[in-house]
Amino acid sequence: MPGASGALDLVMSLALSVLDLVPVRSDQATGDALAATLDLARAADRLGYRRYWLAEHHNMPAVAATNPPVVIGLVASATERIRVGSGGVMLPNHAPLVVAEQFALLEAAFPGRIDLGIGRAPGTDPVTSWALRHGAGGVSEEAVTHFPEYVDNVLAMMEPAGVGLALRGSQHVLKATPAAQSVPQIWLLGSSDYSARLAAAKGMPYVFAHHFSGSGTAEALELYRSTFQPSPELAQPRTFLTVNASVADTAQEAHRLALPQLLQMLALRTGQPLVAQRSVEDAETIVEAGLPEAHDQLVDAMRRRWVIGDAAGARAELADLASTYGVDEVMVNPVGGAFRGTDPRTSPARVRTLELLAG
Repeated sequence: MPGASGALDLVMSLALSVLDLVPVRSDQATGDALAATLDLARAADRLGYRRYWLAEHHNMPAVAATNPPVVIGLVASATERIRVGSGGVMLPNHAPLVVAEQFALLEAAFPGRIDLGIGRAPGTDPVTSWALRHGAGGVSEEAVTHFPEYVDNVLAMMEPAGVGLALRGSQHVLKATPAAQSVPQIWLLGSSDYSARLAAAKGMPYVFAHHFSGSGTAEALELYRSTFQPSPELAQPRTFLTVNASVADTAQEAHRLALPQLLQMLALRTGQPLVAQRSVEDAETIVEAGLPEAHDQLVDAMRRRWVIGDAAGARAELADLASTYGVDEVMVNPVGGAFRGTDPRTSPARVRTLELLAG
């Protein structure tokens, strides 16, 4: 790990960004969670963060980020300069034309500020995935196998000239929007080597979901860089790192604030029923009562992969991660929970994480 002065130099040279799942606490309605997200986004904008991405998850009690384009529009309207995007849109859940139309409109409304991050995972359970892909009869399970083609379709339809479609002997032009003047910056996201290979082959920027997987990051980034093929849009590989973070005035407080999200991830990984995010006090009660040994080990393993600590310690960890993986940007998912009695339309621990990391 770099020394104190070296860590400071590295952090000062890092671009910091934000990943937001729009978490829903047990004391919040969906509208409260959205209000807290807008408050967090304004803080990120004010503090100089580079981009603010919204995830796509469905039918989860603790996650309100079900529709990235809708939330991107809200966040972009509430901020002034920060780039806003998806982290990501799960393309097999949607018709490519719909995704292209949504992001072409966002780019037209907020030119030069929109990112489209595209992923391949369902972002939900099998039953909800079926409802997404089959409920309206428009998207099939085959969408996963056509993922590379669908990525190309989205890219082409957002270009000002659109894309030609041959149908019944005639040529039709599909445009995502009638008169585009610019296109969003488009990224491929993944937690395996599949998207690394695809992004490299297409000459696209790529992000590995280090915050979720925690393993395989070095291998995926090396595969992407070593097989990268330049494209008209990108001459050199471009990537960054994502990480879960809880940062507070003291390391002890940061660890307390991380507990609710640690229990959420424990439930997700062990097949337990999912609930709205607990208060810090409720999470502490569960942990103090004792977790099964295997669960306790899993929580410890996740805790070691996350950035949890005071400002100096967290910045040093970010610098170490950036140096280890050779990136000049880190996207932080601020995971700090809330104490009982917190204003439900705010997430003070998440805002404080951004403030302390920004220095």
